[in-house]
Amino acid sequence: MKVACIQFTASETIQDNLDMLDAMIREAAAQGAEFIATPENSDFMLFPQEEKLKLAYEEDSHPALPRFKALAKELGVWLLIGSLAIKGGDKLYNRSYLISDAGEIVQHYDKIHLFDVDLAGGESYRESNTVRAGEHAVLAETSWGSVGMSICYDVRFAHLYRHLAQSGADILTVPAAFTVPTGQAHWEVLLRARAIETGCFVMAPAQVGTHSGNRKTYGHAMIISPWGEILAKAGDQPTIITADIDLSDVKKARSAIPALQHDRSFR
Repeated sequence: MKVACIQFTASETIQDNLDMLDAMIREAAAQGAEFIATPENSDFMLFPQEEKLKLAYEEDSHPALPRFKALAKELGVWLLIGSLAIKGGDKLYNRSYLISDAGEIVQHYDKIHLFDVDLAGGESYRESNTVRAGEHAVLAETSWGSVGMSICYDVRFAHLYRHLAQSGADILTVPAAFTVPTGQAHWEVLLRARAIETGCFVMAPAQVGTHSGNRKTYGHAMIISPWGEILAKAGDQPTIITADIDLSDVKKARSAIPALQHDRSFR
């Protein structure tokens, strides 16, 4: 099957971002992609986060969901909407959605690990000030395999991905809005490590460029094989990357190195 990851620069205007993603999803489908993934914060990027909280929608009224459900059905593709800001009381959920080719929401995942970090260059992030952390790992069943869902900062917590792989995941999705300093240092090695240690394909769509509040994201979206090979990689501009994948490669990688069967308890 052919899969695609979208890389774009989200603005603070939801409608503009939805229009951009609509066009890019259509282009990916025209290239033959059957499973298309968009980045974290696909609806909008806005800093400070408190302003984002004011403008966010509750799930039932979010304009992205009916639009993407209709688009998936029209094009006959599966969509992974990397994440939307979903208002829930006094905070947001950073929520990823998997939509089937029939236009139905199959599963959603709320980001578990929140980005509360002070970087050496002076950048400071406190995602937990406005976002409520998820509590459950999520595995979604599709017509062609199982998808383990995650978001951005989750990629640093290897036990989450091991759990997803041992629960049956064939593909791991890591939609992101990585900072430039951490992206340059860690993005590729973390994604390849998650693929290698689980024997899963990894799809990592990404935000890229300069957003409101002069926040910058790294880009370099990737699709990685279960053996850790980079099958497709973006640069630092908006783009679509695609790769042809064979899910039998998951079984081959795990047979060659059966590490998922070798866990031991220790103190």
